[in-house]
Amino acid sequence: MTPKKRKKDGEDRQGGDGGGDRLAAYRGKRDPGRTPEPVPEEKALPHGDDDTFVVQEHHASSLHWDLRLERDGVLVSWAVPKGLPWSPDTNHLAVHTEDHPLEYATFEGEIPRGEYGAGTMTIWDRGTYETEKWSEREVKIVIHGSRVSGRYVLFRTRGKNWMIHRMDPPADPGAEPLPDSLRPMRPVEKARLPRDQEAWGFEFAWGGRRMPAYVEGGRTRFTDDRGRAVDGPGGLGSRLGASLGARPVLLDGELAVLEGREIYMIYDLLHLDGHPLLDVPYRERRERLDELDLSGPRWQTAPWFPGDGDAVRLAAADQGLPGVVAKRLDSSYEPGEDSGAWRFIPVTS
Repeated sequence: MTPKKRKKDGEDRQGGDGGGDRLAAYRGKRDPGRTPEPVPEEKALPHGDDDTFVVQEHHASSLHWDLRLERDGVLVSWAVPKGLPWSPDTNHLAVHTEDHPLEYATFEGEIPRGEYGAGTMTIWDRGTYETEKWSEREVKIVIHGSRVSGRYVLFRTRGKNWMIHRMDPPADPGAEPLPDSLRPMRPVEKARLPRDQEAWGFEFAWGGRRMPAYVEGGRTRFTDDRGRAVDGPGGLGSRLGASLGARPVLLDGELAVLEGREIYMIYDLLHLDGHPLLDVPYRERRERLDELDLSGPRWQTAPWFPGDGDAVRLAAADQGLPGVVAKRLDSSYEPGEDSGAWRFIPVTS
């Protein structure tokens, strides 16, 4: 960036101590013999065009995203717990952290346990940015990335706490936020399997507690079968949220006890990446849920079997499960309804 352009952008620097060693705080928190992170020995020197940005997904003690902007030979950095906002309707907290070396813009790896920032670091997005304003209290930029682009402003609120606001309209104008609450669809009970089994998908009935999961910004909240907020088992929400990262998702499932352990069994996908899926046929919702590959120590995607209800019912009886749930392959999701498009068939009748 030329001196003329820098004066126009704003003369104040954010982070560091002016003419001193701007990476002193960074080096003081890291042992180069233990961490794979870049730890340059020399003082930071201005080089480059002050136009590089990177967003890194950091699975540390709590999942967050690190926004880093090249400025005067270092990466000025903020930790953003919920990621960059996709809409101007919501501001996200951004906590200003120590300046990082420029080499950090390409860093991915595992920071060892016991070290500062221990956990997995991956690059979520990177590209270039333009500076519209840079002062001690406000930074306005235009980001050009592959996953996020647009005008953003960071403004200081108190101490190290800042907020980040998207100034443009949403990148996806058709995107909708997750609903605050949704009452799950329920099956009606029938004694027999459907005659036209090829038109149905079959799942095990787990006999658990119904708990839709709302995942956004790496965090998860749950509601019960009446749409009321409930707490999930300790650790489930944070781990499930971390597995989905920044993707906003609404899942339907239940907390079941399998072999003495509580497992969250996921069997429907109702909202994905800003788009409701309630009107999408069950077969497509299940296929898209399978593509998410959700499987972890406390959760898993429940299996489903198109067109083979007799075999599923026999397997349910062998495993001591209460029955099977038949779902029409072409059925939409009807929140809060007892619908004949879903049928619960007990293993004994």
